Amino acid sequence: MTEKNTVGAVTKALEESKKLERNFKETIDLVFNLKNIDMNEAKNRIDEDIILPHGRGKKAKVALFASGELAMKAKTSVDTLIQPDEIEDLAKDKKAFKKIVEEHDFFVSEAPLMPTIGKSLGVVLGPRGKMPRPVPPTIDIKPMVKNLQKTVKVRSKTNTTFHTIAGSVEMKPEDIAENIDVILKRVTTKLERGKMNIASVYVKTTMGPSERIL
Repeated sequence: MTEKNTVGAVTKALEESKKLERNFKETIDLVFNLKNIDMNEAKNRIDEDIILPHGRGKKAKVALFASGELAMKAKTSVDTLIQPDEIEDLAKDKKAFKKIVEEHDFFVSEAPLMPTIGKSLGVVLGPRGKMPRPVPPTIDIKPMVKNLQKTVKVRSKTNTTFHTIAGSVEMKPEDIAENIDVILKRVTTKLERGKMNIASVYVKTTMGPSERIL
């Protein structure tokens, strides 16, 4: 479908959303339906992190496992800082840690802490696709966090139907359409038969009706 048609579908979805009163800022969701593909085979599953050119409308939340200098430098950049001495307590209180995991989109950790995190917290992080990205303790983390704040995860697991965020209702339709184009291109390149494996793609607001774009 052309970008013009995508803009049209996004515009219609936004107009439909305006007809209904919401007490929260809705996201724009992109819904994929695949066909003729065996999702039980790991090679066919989609698990991509995609930086959106116009961001998500609302920044993704980032948590960092770190100590020392990295922790000090990152305080103003990340949403949550988890010190090494907190890992053991979180491992004992899985309910509290699950809440933290659900509230954050991405996790980063200084590399030396990764074995401890994997052993103590991997059972919660792994199944949710949120194992931390390891970084050197000396890294300037600000550029990485800035990119993560504009990143969406597209994860199918074993499902032929899955969705991701493409923006928010406060964004311009043209900007959302460009975000959608980037997501579509990445997902298409990961499919065994490209567009031939896509049955349909829809765009919708969180609570609104869907508009077909492919």
